[in-house]
Parts: sequence; C-alpha cells; structure tokens
Amino acid sequence: MQAYVPGFQPEGDGFVKLNTNENPYPPSPRVIEAIRAAAAESLRLYPDPMSNAFRDKVAETYGFRREQVLAGNGSDDLLSMISRCFLSPGDKAVYPYPTYLLYETLCRIQDAEPVEIDFNDDFSLPAEMFKAKGKVLFLCNPNSPSATMVPPDEVRRLAESFPGVVVIDEAYVDFADTDCLDLAKTQANVIVLRTLSKSFSLAGMRCGFAVASEDIINGLAKVKDSYNLDRLAIAAAAAALSDLPHMRRNVELIRATRAKLTAGLRGLGFHV
Repeated sequence: MQAYVPGFQPEGDGFVKLNTNENPYPPSPRVIEAIRAAAAESLRLYPDPMSNAFRDKVAETYGFRREQVLAGNGSDDLLSMISRCFLSPGDKAVYPYPTYLLYETLCRIQDAEPVEIDFNDDFSLPAEMFKAKGKVLFLCNPNSPSATMVPPDEVRRLAESFPGVVVIDEAYVDFADTDCLDLAKTQANVIVLRTLSKSFSLAGMRCGFAVASEDIINGLAKVKDSYNLDRLAIAAAAAALSDLPHMRRNVELIRATRAKLTAGLRGLGFHV
C-alpha cells in the first residue's frame, strides 16, 4: 500500500511554503484567549468525548441540531471514520480525478476499490459520474488542486443518482461564493465536511466537523476514537466559530490576493 505523504514542514525561517495551503493570517484573538483559559483550567482532565461545546457552536452557526454534527481531529479524521464505517474489502469508492490524494489512500487501507473518473478538461463533472455505482462517493468541492467548484444543483443531481453515501468535502468553501450545506439537511445520503484549518487559520489545532442525518452521525460516532479532540482544540474551535467577522476579513484578503495572482499569471501567458 502506498502511504499518503503529508505536506513537508520545513524547519527554520525564510520559507514561504505554499503546498499545504496554510492561512498566512492569524486566527481570531478569541481563539488565543480560549486556549489560554482552557490550559489554565483543566488539562489534568480528559476532554468531552463528543466535543459538545464545538458541536453546539456548529449547530448554532450553520442551522443544524447537535445530533446532526460530529467533530473530528481535522476533516481527515472524519474521512477516516467514513471509510471505516462504509467501506469493506472489495467495495467501490468513486471520486473525480485529479483531487485530494487521501481519498485513494483511505480506500486502500480498507482494501476497497478506488474508482477514479477523470474530470472534463474544464473540471466540470463528466457524465460518467452520474452513472457511477459504489458505496461511497467523494467530492472535494471546491476541488483541490484545481480550485474549481461544482454548483450545488449539480451536486444535488449527483447525490440523487448515486446509490451510496455522498461525501462533500468543503475544506475550501469559505473562499467560494456558494456551498452545499443545505444538501445535508435534505438528502439522506449526503455528508458535508468542513475544516477550521484553512479559513479559520487553525491548521495546527486540527478541528473539523461533519453534518449529516442523525442516523449517519450515530453510525460514524461508533467508529471514532474515544477522545478525538483535546480540550484546547475544542475550546479553540468554539471560539473561532464565535468570531465569523474575523474569519471573513481574512478570507477577503486571500481572495484579493488570489485575484491579483490569477491576473498576473494570465498576463504572463499561463492557463489558470
């Protein structure tokens, strides 16, 4: 089995590292305050095994019930739970390609069969995606590495056509103009994943969440680690979600830089 290789972390100063898409701006000051308070109060105690302070903040912020939310040690932890919960040896996991490499790795760990379907040249979904069969379908949306997005109406059609679970990985969605969160409220087979690593500047804390039907969340909770988020991460995540204006200001700075870089590269003759 070929292992997934995380992004290289160089030691020392003098690097501008782009390959892991880390936010160049700091998190909300509320996050730092919450981490300090949690460190001073309660590190001798185990954390809440369900991270309910984080789950409740997700539910309040995005319009779900606690029972529809599961916290993860980053969205990678949630992807691992999904693969363990839904994929057995020989099962098929479908995803458009190229995309996030971890999907294939998780399939191989479960001895499942990854089914890669090439994107169209413009990174729209090919017709084959709407005919695919399998236990799980992964859709990174916006996609990594192409930064392209499948519109929510098309994702809904995909979920309606697929016989298994559809996982919409929205790690980068705060930098886009739309999202698919509502599909987790209306489509029984949809799981939407979010991470606080990118837009909330918390890559070092490892905080993510899944939203789905209560039945799916209950199933995923059966295979999660007992204490998958520590006390500092839970406090940081809840604090970050309490300061959306800070996150959105950083997002707008990054979107402006993205537009400037895109225009400059096109001016040099590159296809972006």
